[in-house]
Amino acid sequence: NPVTANPGTTWNEAMSLMKKNRCRRLPVVERGRLVGFLSDRDLMHAAPSSATTLSRYEINSLLDKLLVKDIMQRDVITVSDDATIEEAALIMYNNRIGGLPVVSEVGAVVGVITETDIFKTFVDMMGLVDGKTRFTIETADKVGVVKDIASVFTENGLNIDSLITCKQPSGSYEIVIRGDIPASDESRIRDQIEEKGYRVVHTARIG
Repeated sequence: NPVTANPGTTWNEAMSLMKKNRCRRLPVVERGRLVGFLSDRDLMHAAPSSATTLSRYEINSLLDKLLVKDIMQRDVITVSDDATIEEAALIMYNNRIGGLPVVSEVGAVVGVITETDIFKTFVDMMGLVDGKTRFTIETADKVGVVKDIASVFTENGLNIDSLITCKQPSGSYEIVIRGDIPASDESRIRDQIEEKGYRVVHTARIG
């Protein structure tokens, strides 16, 4: 249920909408169809410079005549509401943007996703708020690595909350594992992983 503007919304009205709803972006909708996207940066670029000689009354009068349709982004990048969070993140990354409208199958604007939403999801997925121990393990590219490492945790009655593999420029991999691992168990887990032929290059407590 995103806050939206229409092409005839004035600069002052758009700014008030953003302040009232504590948002930095507004989809611009006309007859139920997305026709543009407006950010607080677009508003700032359209406002008179602080060095202007205009009076406050003249500035307000000017901004009341300035419409969203004159300053909005018309070539809007969107994401489908059934896209994965990774797809949304990749679109933002590739286009160097901090947010984009979310549209339904019929083209209706159903939300706005931002970099803040992506960061929150990342933190939630990793379970970082609850506090986790992070192991970074160096390994070659071979079959059975995850099984070997997971078996160490299984044998010690510990759960793996998240696991990510990161390919390195050299062609090797780093496996990043996070779990609720007591500090008293860290050294033993590290030793057992290394006994299987893998190198633990880093451990840290997060959260």
